[in-house]
Amino acid sequence: MDANITGLSAREVTERRERGEGGAAAERITKSRAQIVRENVFTLFNLLNFIIAGLLFAVGAYTNMLFLAVIFLNIAVGIAQELKAKKLVDELSILNRPGVCVRRGAKDIQIELDEVVKGDLMVLQSGNQICNDAVVVEGMLEVNESLLTGESDAVVKEAGSELYSGSSVISGKAYAKVTHVGNENYATKLANEVKKEKRVASELLGSMNKVTRFTSMLIVPLGVILFFEAFLLRQAPMREAVVSSAAALLGMLPKGLVLLISISLATGVIRLAKMKILVQNIYSLETLAHVDTLCLDKTGTITNGKLTVDAVMEISAGLSGKALPQGEPEKLVQSYLAASDDNNATFQVLKEAFGGQAFYTPAHKIPFSSKRKWGCISFAGSGSVFVGAPEKLMRKLPGELEQRLEEGCRVIIVGYVPMQWEDEAALPEEIQPLYGVVLEDTIRENTRETLEFFHREGVDVKVISGDHVKTVSMIAKRAGLHRWKDAVDLSTLGEDIDYEQICQQYAVFARVTPGQKKELVCALKRQGHQVAMTGDGVNDLLALREADCSIAVADGSDASRQIAQVVLLDSDFTNLPQVVMEGRKVVNNVTRTASVFFIKTIYSVLVSVICLLANIPFPFIPIQITVLDAAIEGYPSFFTIWESDTRKIRGRFLKTALSNALPFALTVTAMVAVTSIIAPFTVEQRQTVMYFLLIFISMAAVVKSCIPFNGLRTFICITMVIGTFGGLAILPSLFEISAITAGMGKYLLAGGSLSVVCLLLLLGTRGVLGRKRLSEAEAVR
Repeated sequence: MDANITGLSAREVTERRERGEGGAAAERITKSRAQIVRENVFTLFNLLNFIIAGLLFAVGAYTNMLFLAVIFLNIAVGIAQELKAKKLVDELSILNRPGVCVRRGAKDIQIELDEVVKGDLMVLQSGNQICNDAVVVEGMLEVNESLLTGESDAVVKEAGSELYSGSSVISGKAYAKVTHVGNENYATKLANEVKKEKRVASELLGSMNKVTRFTSMLIVPLGVILFFEAFLLRQAPMREAVVSSAAALLGMLPKGLVLLISISLATGVIRLAKMKILVQNIYSLETLAHVDTLCLDKTGTITNGKLTVDAVMEISAGLSGKALPQGEPEKLVQSYLAASDDNNATFQVLKEAFGGQAFYTPAHKIPFSSKRKWGCISFAGSGSVFVGAPEKLMRKLPGELEQRLEEGCRVIIVGYVPMQWEDEAALPEEIQPLYGVVLEDTIRENTRETLEFFHREGVDVKVISGDHVKTVSMIAKRAGLHRWKDAVDLSTLGEDIDYEQICQQYAVFARVTPGQKKELVCALKRQGHQVAMTGDGVNDLLALREADCSIAVADGSDASRQIAQVVLLDSDFTNLPQVVMEGRKVVNNVTRTASVFFIKTIYSVLVSVICLLANIPFPFIPIQITVLDAAIEGYPSFFTIWESDTRKIRGRFLKTALSNALPFALTVTAMVAVTSIIAPFTVEQRQTVMYFLLIFISMAAVVKSCIPFNGLRTFICITMVIGTFGGLAILPSLFEISAITAGMGKYLLAGGSLSVVCLLLLLGTRGVLGRKRLSEAEAVR
């Protein structure tokens, strides 16, 4: 490339920016502050609660509007937590933002994406993301346009060729003149382009959307019917009709659960951000917790991407071909490395070993590509030098090099032909080998412990690499992978590969092309697996896009970092267990506490139906429901979500939460029905008895969710009981509680005992059915 080529001057940059030809700031991956406030305030749940509050205000039932305090607290806490998470993620995302190398004047400088102007000369080389549409001015590139076309084949770009933002450089080096900036091309939206195409599947979010839709369909017609039944059929006063109907509707809304989920996820994201782990989509935390298959790229993931030259062996002696003069092989290799535009880790370490001095003038270049596994530079009047994989450049390796491959080292062959070579699709029939270079990868610290963690947790680990099968297999062995012997070379399987079969049979995959990585991930997903994929290079982009959870390391390419859902900013995959554990904390804690919220939703619907059929008022009032929301649902749940429950996730969230809630909800419903029929008390006394029994059953659900007990859970249960009954004792008139008579006390004791029996029967039946289903599932497996 011409070192004398010049870019725009500072004055030209200023003029173009003034003409509106400058780039736009990259779109933030987090929500704006206004969006966070809007999404926490303007929700369907809040709307329904405010409508109910408005109706209560209209009839003067001011004390029953106390539930608004819970709503406002929910809104405030939700906004504060999301803003805190946003601040941390924005700070980390600055470190992750792609930069652009441009030539300004006669110097190459690194600038931010939004500083690029039309006409700038971008300096592009292997691993770079192309952030603006451009035209190649000088040099040659191999470009991956898979994010635009879906095709993983490399596309050669020479002088005059167009480059499109959204593509990535596989190999080569070139200057390219920017033709479009800002909204004229894909650059301003590239960071989230792939994520917009594929939504993160969140079971928690999907489950809450189902609950929201269900309660929304019920709440309006039920509310109208309850009101008119009370006002017209029972001829209750307007105030009493509104208060009774409002209590039923408030009970159907699990107000705190959506907030509990968002706070739990935000808290996990904050904890990971402090560990330099950037979660670019908050629900990715949940996704990774469900993963049962982890696909690891070898280079840059299991290894730290740093290569060292272990040995350089001259191998020309004794092989076919005329021997080159003394010192000539070294001059040819140095000339190749001086002329090469390839700048990946392999070529960097080769330059350190051989040096790079231009003894000969390059006449034609074929850049190294991961698809070909070789590269070539022809020199005017001096033949051509090839650098590539052993199986491409030699029919049979010398015994010593073969042994090093067996030991897991990487081997690079440097070969020579005494003629010009310009065919990129084929190799000469006879290549005279000059050197065998033995390279060693460095295994990341704590890799063995990390792989052992995933093995212990039942996560199947697959190692996928473009390297030689023996190299990958031995690296896997050194890293501690249990199934390191189950290795396959995909280049030997031909075109028609049965991906479903090899996914089950093998754990180590070598000589894998970018398209084959994608097919392996897709096959695993078709088999019902939740797949996470780690990667650091442009050859991982297709697989990262298809995975349920994509993970990139910060030392990798710009493109892989931008499309990944999780970025390891310290480039250490051994931190992945921390992400899994945070996800498990969220899912396990939310699943455990969600059942308490759903009890009220279920019994409110069932009791409302009974009240309609029997033409009786709903037995509770809004302020009494507010006590349950705050003291029995909210208080224990929001304090226990900080616990470290990292058990493996079992079952589906909504099914598990509803099945845990159902026995308690049915017990409440039965208690209300029986008490309404047989209790020999006044209306006020009967409602007080039912309310105390409701509190007892709801507290029993909290106690059950806290088993096994620890110090925190014991403290929460004790203070819940003291706080609830203490508040009712101090302000009985506020909560419209009647004084407990001897007869009411006896009924409460009998009702509580029967409730316990009912709960034990229902819980026992559910446990038997659950064990039966588990046995059937294990039998099928």
